[in-house]
This record gives sequence, C-alpha cells and structure tokens, in this order.
Amino acid sequence: MKALITGASSGIGKEIARILAAMGYDLIVASRNYDKLTELKAELKNVNVRVITIDLSREQDAIDLYEHLKDEDIDFLVNNAGFGAYGRFLDVPLKKELDLIHTNISAVHILTKCFLQDMVKKNKGYILNVGSSAGFLAGPTFSSYYASKNYVVRLTEAVHEELRRKGSNVKISVLCPGPVNTNFNNVADVKFCLNGLSPDFVAKYAIEKTMKGKMVIIPGFTMKVAKVAQRFVSENMLTRISYNVQSKKEGQRSDTEQKNFNKAEHA
Repeated sequence: MKALITGASSGIGKEIARILAAMGYDLIVASRNYDKLTELKAELKNVNVRVITIDLSREQDAIDLYEHLKDEDIDFLVNNAGFGAYGRFLDVPLKKELDLIHTNISAVHILTKCFLQDMVKKNKGYILNVGSSAGFLAGPTFSSYYASKNYVVRLTEAVHEELRRKGSNVKISVLCPGPVNTNFNNVADVKFCLNGLSPDFVAKYAIEKTMKGKMVIIPGFTMKVAKVAQRFVSENMLTRISYNVQSKKEGQRSDTEQKNFNKAEHA
C-alpha cells in the first residue's frame, strides 16, 4: 500500500502521515519544506518514506508531480497543501491570490482528477481532500481562502456522488474542520473564539471516516452543531457574522506575523 500526502511537513498532514505509516502504508510526502519532511522520514522508520519538495503555487508543479508518480500505484491520496491570504479583497496583492488559487484549487483539482482516473481503473483507492469549515461560508477579509475551500467542498461532493452512482469502490471525502491547533491557525489567529481540536484527533477521525466512505467529514461536536445551525440563518446574516469575526483580528498581527501567515502551509 502506498499513500501520497501533500502539505505533510506539519499539522494535520504530518499526523495523517504518522497514522498511515502505522497502518503499513509506504509514504510519498510532499511539501516546500525539505528539512521538516526529512525529519518526518527519520521518525517513520517502519515504512518506506520518499520525500519530494514541491511548490504547488506553480500550477505546472502539480501536473509534473502526477507525471512523476503515475506509475507508483498510489492507493491513498491526501490533498492537504494550502495557505490563506488575510486582508480586504481590494488590498490583497493579485499575485498572492493567484498563488493561493493554484495551491488550494488548481493543485487539488489536478491531483484529484489524475489519480482518480487511475484508481477508478483499479476500482480501489481513497482520496481525502482537506477543506475547512470555511468551505460552508463566505469570508469577508479572508475572501479568497474561503472561496477556495468552497470549491474543494463542492468538487468533492460532486465527485463522491458520481462514484456512488457508478458503483465504484473508490472513496473520496472532504475534511472540514473548524479551528485546529496548528501553526497555521496560531499565526493567523483564526480560532473563531473556539477551542481548537488537536491535529492528531482530526487526522485519526478523518482517516477513519474516509475509509468508511463518508462524504463530508466534520470533526468535533461544536462544528457539527454550527453546520446544522447555518440552515436556519440567512446568507446575508452568515456573511455579516463572518465579517465581524474576521475583522476583530485586524490590527492584531505584526508585519512579521502577517508575512509568516501568508507563507504558512495549511495543515
């Protein structure tokens, strides 16, 4: 068995790597951070671990990654790499938003489509796309990130239904956690006034539900309740609430923290 995990250098991606290794999966771990990946490789001595450094903000890199690995017989794909860009839509540089779109949307789309075609031919395999609770909402002052996660959620739901109707044994799921105690959230201060879940709990829950064929995976009781509650609130009100939550964070970051956040790899 073999798994490919993008964004595996920290947070949820790193914990998923540990879990799949414990289950006997050989790993291909991909990220921009070579040092952290090699540390992970040194830790996971019970399986074969291959390290690939890649920047998925370059759209071609996702295509090249598939071409490089298409003969590896990938059984489990985890699309976890991603990042956010905080700020009002008019203020965030276009280049940064395009990098975000390539990482959070294009790379997920490309890798999902390419590896899914291979899995369908074999009639087996798992794909876990890491979304966010942001994928259920609009996010004023965080608009591109929220929009990108909406894409991931809806794409996964659509493909899940297509596979179900086809009677395929391939499983595809989207993980939509709320706050998680990772570097991404700590730097960004995006905790929504809720206690964050531990990344190891989220990872274990995600893998368990993916293997059971769950379409949308929402770890934690609070976020499950929040998702149900959204049905009874208008879109206008949800967007206003989202704006109020996000705007409280404005001015709380130093310039250094903002730069770190914009470079942070989503875990």
